[in-house]
Amino acid sequence: MRPLQHMQRLRMYIGENAKHDGRPLFEALVEEARKRGMAGATVFRGSMGFGASSLVHTTRILRLSEDLPVIIEVLDRPARISEYLEAIESWLVKGAITVEDVRAAFYCPLRILDVMRLNPDTVAPDTPLAQVLETLISKGCKALPVVDNKKIVGLITGGNLLLRTGMSLRLSLQKALPASEQAELIRELAREGKTAREIMSTPVITINVKAKLADAIQIMTENNLKRLPVVDDLGDLIGIVSRLDILRTLATASDFSENLPDLPAGIHLKAKDIMFKDVPTVAQDTPMSEVLARVVSSPFRRAVVVDVENKVEGIVLDRDLLRRCVQQQKGGLARKLFGVGAADCLENIQLTGTALDVMQNEVFVVGKETPMGEILREMVRTKAKRLVVVDAEGRLAGMVDRDRLIKALGAEGA
Repeated sequence: MRPLQHMQRLRMYIGENAKHDGRPLFEALVEEARKRGMAGATVFRGSMGFGASSLVHTTRILRLSEDLPVIIEVLDRPARISEYLEAIESWLVKGAITVEDVRAAFYCPLRILDVMRLNPDTVAPDTPLAQVLETLISKGCKALPVVDNKKIVGLITGGNLLLRTGMSLRLSLQKALPASEQAELIRELAREGKTAREIMSTPVITINVKAKLADAIQIMTENNLKRLPVVDDLGDLIGIVSRLDILRTLATASDFSENLPDLPAGIHLKAKDIMFKDVPTVAQDTPMSEVLARVVSSPFRRAVVVDVENKVEGIVLDRDLLRRCVQQQKGGLARKLFGVGAADCLENIQLTGTALDVMQNEVFVVGKETPMGEILREMVRTKAKRLVVVDAEGRLAGMVDRDRLIKALGAEGA
């Protein structure tokens, strides 16, 4: 038997009709636990019970409209239970909570089945390109499988749109544009008259639903992929797994690495082992044109703002610069600048101001000695694609991104 670990079990007793931000409270509580990478959460629906009010609630047929009792159970290490409770305490306006120490062992095969997202949004081969773009923007998708009779025949990503259409701006920056300019992009695609079939990537690399997580990591690493469509034994599309899905799962599993022999060897690495060291930097008083040049010429599409001692003060993202361009009535050029052939457009855009005018003060950072598990949890918590790495004095040391993490986790003998 695997060794038992000291854990805590949190139980929250609420009513089924309790709400948070317009949705069932029990759903919000479980979703928050999932976002934080907690070890596990379960919801139990009671058939009868009462609380401090002494009002009996039951599932008897004549009383189905009453507020039935619900128990949400969350399991994790004590420190993480405390952090979770602090985050959701204000949500619990009525009910009760209990916390108890337990000993637990975890058996987790880390399968694709447990990681993938079911029933992803899809399009048909003859779907007009304008509709494809609308779906990508409105659904917040990064890719759309193209499906014909349940079989995946292609995949459309932002890269396909950039390389095979007249669209010049990456999907991740579309929301930085005014609604009028987004609408114009869609009209431009509509005028081209193309369909999903004409721009999709094919054939598509897929993975079977019965595969292990390690198989997905290997396939993604070898083929430089950000996501994998998941198919059943008949070849029908049933889900999709992304890098973030994998990182989220490993963020949770890393806490129990001593009990999970299937974890990749890279789970034991630290930030200093995998970080990029060549990171573009600017000072707060760096002129905007120079900031623009450094951001556009970097694959990171951002620049870290540092002081004279190289201590991190902020960060400038490409979307912040795009908004600046739009504000100064240079949206058309900006679309080219942040799309394909950016270097050719630099001399045509002159922005006023300095890095201080567009930088974000909140920077998601990890230390050089931060272990992989904590890096993964921070990336999942913040939903950041990249994290800045600093030394013990807060000086810039490097940067890690999702691609680097996946490759480190997939490397043999890491």
